[in-house]
Amino acid sequence: MMREQIKAVPKIVLVEDDERLAAAVGEYLQKNGLDLRLVGRGDTALAAIEKAEPDLVVLDVMLPGIDGMEVCRRLRAANNYVPVLMLTAKDEDFDRVLGLEIGADDYLIKPIQPRVLLAHIKAMLRRLDVQASDPQVDSLAFGELSISRVTRDVNLRGERIPMTAAEFDLLWLLATHAGKVVHRDEVLKQLRGLEQSHDDRSVDARLYRLRKRFGESDHVLRRIKTVRPHGYMFSVEPW
Repeated sequence: MMREQIKAVPKIVLVEDDERLAAAVGEYLQKNGLDLRLVGRGDTALAAIEKAEPDLVVLDVMLPGIDGMEVCRRLRAANNYVPVLMLTAKDEDFDRVLGLEIGADDYLIKPIQPRVLLAHIKAMLRRLDVQASDPQVDSLAFGELSISRVTRDVNLRGERIPMTAAEFDLLWLLATHAGKVVHRDEVLKQLRGLEQSHDDRSVDARLYRLRKRFGESDHVLRRIKTVRPHGYMFSVEPW
């Protein structure tokens, strides 16, 4: 008889300085099957994340030491592309878009409900798991651009292009529908796994950052297009 493979418990690092909130949220997440590590300061978060090697980081914006935005910047600068879910108390588009532009993968506005946070965490982990296990398409190539879903590597003219999980997810979604317009609402649903309002600007922020990965030129704009007012399209033209 073959033994059933035991699936590893997802490991989460929660960086939150509000001890009561962290305790309440942490208890809820642990009861729902997550392995949780708590960190209370921004200036100790980077070392804790490196040591824990988590599947996902939940990162508050307002932290002692250094803020969550700077923690995220330093993670990405160190080529650490662990998925990051930002928590912000400010219900302003600027803060949300800025968080996504510096490399966050998703965001939630505080005060947060533990069940909503859990839903976002599960949606992010589920997208990574599905992409890793679905055998239908493993890789894509457009001239000198190659994209591998197995290794999550993107290479252009032999050079690896580093990307966050959300940036890769957006690229893969558009590239697998090359030559077709993908509606904005469908992109939102696929990237966040939850229904969002029509004024959600997270896709625009991710698209802006994705294009910057390839350099700012008309060449990139022609191949990763915004088709107003419908959505977005990845061109079939070779890179």
